[in-house]
Amino acid sequence: MHDMDARRIIEALRSGVASRAVGSYFTEARPKLMERMDKELKMTSRESKSHGMIIKGRYGEGKTHLLNTVISMAHAENMVVSMIPLSKEIPMSKLHQVYQRLMQNTYLPNRNQPGFMDQVDARLKDSEFASDLMLFVNTELPRNRIAWLLKAYMKEERIEDKIKMQADFEGDFLSDAAIKKYYRTNYKTPAKFTETFVKTKHTMDYFRFISYLFERMGYKGWVILFDEAELTGRISNKKQRMLAYENMAQFLIDPVLNSAFSLFAFTASYDDDVIEGKHEFDILEELYPDNSEPIQTVLNMILKAPSLIPLSNKEIHDILEGIIELHGQGYGWNPGIDADLLACRISGAGYLLRTKLRAAIEYLDQRFQYGDDSDIQSGTLDEEDLVSLDEIDED
Repeated sequence: MHDMDARRIIEALRSGVASRAVGSYFTEARPKLMERMDKELKMTSRESKSHGMIIKGRYGEGKTHLLNTVISMAHAENMVVSMIPLSKEIPMSKLHQVYQRLMQNTYLPNRNQPGFMDQVDARLKDSEFASDLMLFVNTELPRNRIAWLLKAYMKEERIEDKIKMQADFEGDFLSDAAIKKYYRTNYKTPAKFTETFVKTKHTMDYFRFISYLFERMGYKGWVILFDEAELTGRISNKKQRMLAYENMAQFLIDPVLNSAFSLFAFTASYDDDVIEGKHEFDILEELYPDNSEPIQTVLNMILKAPSLIPLSNKEIHDILEGIIELHGQGYGWNPGIDADLLACRISGAGYLLRTKLRAAIEYLDQRFQYGDDSDIQSGTLDEEDLVSLDEIDED
């Protein structure tokens, strides 16, 4: 590893700056869970199966670190990855907003910057590729909006209008009237929509199109990662909260996407705080007396989801060895510290993974600056001063 790459990872761990590089480096922790993730990705990439799963973990135990590791594993399988944290501003109940944010955070393999439309434009020059896309949008989608948009986009030569249509594919949806105008301008004939597009209801059409697009571009699948899914529980309106679960079901239960793997990360306390605390099953029965199965399945999936257990002493030892090596590479020195000694030095730093990592780097920083560690002591850091490895999630 290049010295600057090593320093970048250490700086990210110390300061809390989001970094996918952290997840790509520490890939050996929790081997059993990583083995399962590997199987899930291979099921998608090699068998072209779409499916989803849920994981849970306590705050600070490395959920986002795990997601970042999945990104590296997926890219190694030649899969496209999109990852976002859910929030009050981007809730799962508003799928059109989720789609737009995902498009802004979509990474093709071997690319450091998000985005994919430049690659689509290059491929559209291939008549067979363009014909396959048109066949899909004309035969596989319930509404023909994307078909008219795609056909107009392929012929449009005016840069400003092309950018507007490109933005539509990325979630900044145009009005139906605007698409009809672009089509008429390019083909001199009217476009007739089978149904008015309503973004709050029909955004899954775009998810389906994008999943096929990635597959047709030669990628082995699309990995969609939803971090901080527990914020779904903060949706105060119970109907909107049920809608969020219903939208999750479209990714988790028999998804209609092409070769897609969706993963939701919840905090471990969601079971007690939200599902039990807000009586989600009672609300479900109240609001969906005749068709509650998809939401009920999602709630049960959350309850039964595998949890991130605290790292074993060996796993912590291995991570500390990696941090020692990275610190030495990044700052050009030989720490000369055994991982077991470092583990002892940070033993009073709390039980959460994030706390241990921050304390370890703080200790190495002081050794690097002052040499003599006789006065260096480890203590419990204040909660507000800590940055979770969960928060170190993207470049």
